[in-house]
Amino acid sequence: MDKTKTLESIQNARRAHEAQMSKIKATIDGDKVNNPTAVAKTKCAFGKWLYDDENHLRDILGSLFYDKIEVLHAKWHNEYFKLFEIFFKEQKKGFFTKIFGSAKITEMEVDRAKLYYSELEVTTQELLKALGSSERRISALPESKFYWRENV
Repeated sequence: MDKTKTLESIQNARRAHEAQMSKIKATIDGDKVNNPTAVAKTKCAFGKWLYDDENHLRDILGSLFYDKIEVLHAKWHNEYFKLFEIFFKEQKKGFFTKIFGSAKITEMEVDRAKLYYSELEVTTQELLKALGSSERRISALPESKFYWRENV
């Protein structure tokens, strides 16, 4: 990937992550979400980008920047899992649930989800800040840094 495409990929990853946050917020607000964010850090759109060997992010960013993003992304998924458990876990189907439909999320669970979401927002801000730093780093790198594997 050249410098321009690398910068675009970071911006696309940022947008993908922001879209996931919007989806989670919509879920908390009571909207139905058919395709929730993947729990596994390698399965979400951001994770697929981060762990794609073809984009050589670790080589381009350097271990310090890459590792920071990776740690924050893993932290985000650990925090997200708490929300996933509230909204998307398999509900135990009791007699009344089978008759009247799926079990509802309690008000207490929604309150807990809002707390978890606020923690998730903090981690998101840290992650987006790290992405911004990475964009600035990439912008400052010479174009030759992006072709080193092709020239070997």
